[in-house]
Amino acid sequence: MESQETDKIIFKDRIDKAKTISYGIMKAGFSDDEQFTLDDVFIVWFCKTLQNWKALVSASYPGAPFIEVTYNGDKKETYFDVYKKAENIKVPD
Repeated sequence: MESQETDKIIFKDRIDKAKTISYGIMKAGFSDDEQFTLDDVFIVWFCKTLQNWKALVSASYPGAPFIEVTYNGDKKETYFDVYKKAENIKVPD
């Protein structure tokens, strides 16, 4: 049971890291909204495999970027890829 509690704490720590750094990236260059806070940032998807993990992060303001956060456990490095919607194309059935 203790191992499960430890895993939950580690999982929460990784999610918090992904959200916090993504918030900083969005605040620095992608949001003009002064009301935008860390509470507006959310995890779309998260996966951990061995010592590596990946999170897809976005925010609830219009035009928010989509940030892919990748942690390389071998090198102890975190990478961020920022995607901004360029176009929305409708394709009829």
